[in-house]
Amino acid sequence: MNTRYSDNRPLPVRILSILGKVLILGAASIFTAFPFIWMMVSALKTKADILNTEIFFPTVPQWSNIISIIFDSPIPRYIFNSAWVSAVIVALQIVSGAMLAYALVFLKFRTNKMLFAIVMATYMLPVAATYIPSYIILADWKMLDTFRGLIISSTVSIFGIFLLRQGFMQIPKGLVEAARMDGASHWRALWEVVCPMTKASFITFGLMNFISTYNNYMWPSLITKSSEYFLVSQGLRAFFIRDGAYGTEWALVMAASAVVVIPLLVLFAFTQKWFINGIGGETGIKG
Repeated sequence: MNTRYSDNRPLPVRILSILGKVLILGAASIFTAFPFIWMMVSALKTKADILNTEIFFPTVPQWSNIISIIFDSPIPRYIFNSAWVSAVIVALQIVSGAMLAYALVFLKFRTNKMLFAIVMATYMLPVAATYIPSYIILADWKMLDTFRGLIISSTVSIFGIFLLRQGFMQIPKGLVEAARMDGASHWRALWEVVCPMTKASFITFGLMNFISTYNNYMWPSLITKSSEYFLVSQGLRAFFIRDGAYGTEWALVMAASAVVVIPLLVLFAFTQKWFINGIGGETGIKG
């Protein structure tokens, strides 16, 4: 009989322990989820209900707020811009990050450690320090205020290189060497041997960088000025301050914020299993 996980404590002690954990996790969950719940509830209120601190739920749900945001505002266009740009950026980051991580782990060359040190030094560099040189480069290439500028300036993710490298290091090098002996190129070894075994790392990287790009505000606001190229963060701000009405239509502000976050919730719902595995260090290798 396996007694590795047996609990020999008295029953009352075990019950109190379980209740304590439930209370702590429940309280933490409430504090974490409350801002989101408050936003969703406020999206269905009138302006008067929002300003009335004595009520939490709407007197009469105002579904027209959501309908107005979806059909009578530019918010859906901003969501499409963000989703499309984020998907292209993440795809390019996965390819570039996987190739460099593969080289760092499975290829032997004299400057291997030096290259990794440079990558990590770049990772420690504040992002804001890259804005001016990146802006100058895009200006020289005539890519300011374009989707191309947004995409090309974010083609490489240092975080992604580091994360994928850590996942690749869990794979026995003998598997890659065997694939190479069977005639597979490095490209095939990467995508047909290494990638399937580190699927959780790829999904974790893709999800985290998609969310980061989708919500990015500072860099897109510096290089795009036309509303047709706005991402959601810029679009929300422009929508809120139009006609100098910032802060006067809080119901629409909450409704727009709720609509914007829906794609991220759907994405996480479909990828949460692999995301949690990737965070936990799962690489697909079973002993």
